[in-house]
Amino acid sequence: MREKIEKTDAEWRATLTPEQYEVMRRKGTERAFTGAYWNCHDDGVYRCGSCGAELFDAGDKFDSGTGWPSFTRAIDAGRVRTEVDRSHGMVRTEALCARCDAHLGHVFPDGPAPTGTRFCINSVSLDLARKADR
Repeated sequence: MREKIEKTDAEWRATLTPEQYEVMRRKGTERAFTGAYWNCHDDGVYRCGSCGAELFDAGDKFDSGTGWPSFTRAIDAGRVRTEVDRSHGMVRTEALCARCDAHLGHVFPDGPAPTGTRFCINSVSLDLARKADR
């Protein structure tokens, strides 16, 4: 992984769309079934929408029925970091880009084999580099 990216709040606001800023810097959530990638089946690599780090492979994406892109694992264990999220009266595991600390979504223990894990990620936090484009 490349070096850590740190920017001021003003720098993030200048480089992200308002929706990206709300989700990735303020830990918001896009509405289910509205994101660009929830029903996308294209081959490629999903990158962080904030810094471009490669996070998820399309081969690990599955239809969770939740309305958000879901993956069984990160492309590499060091690409996505987690921390406890106690917001909204619940305890969840937050998924963040390890390179720029962008909020991606949450991780749940109800995914399919082989990992049993579901990375439930906001489309706006991702940018798909389609196989044909790489």
